Amino acid sequence: MPLFARRLKAARLRSNLSQERLGIEAGVEEFSASARINQYERGKHTPDALTSTHLAKVLDVPLSYFWAADEDEAELLRLYHRLEVRLREQVLRSVQDLVNPK
Repeated sequence: MPLFARRLKAARLRSNLSQERLGIEAGVEEFSASARINQYERGKHTPDALTSTHLAKVLDVPLSYFWAADEDEAELLRLYHRLEVRLREQVLRSVQDLVNPK
């Protein structure tokens, strides 16, 4: 299964959304929402950039989550995205300290 398809399905299941509901909330026509999301999740088609952006917003993941190089990176992106700005800054400082110890 292609990377985008696998991550889309995982994020949708984590959000407890049906394929139809995800499609509708992302702006896909109601009559084709379920079928289109199904095609994306099976890897038959990949959504364009705008649709991908809408899907990411509905699923509360950063767009980059769908294409991260590995699962750890994808999970870090997903978790970082959910943090408040103040906490993001704290995480960045901590990682910088780990990479460049004094």
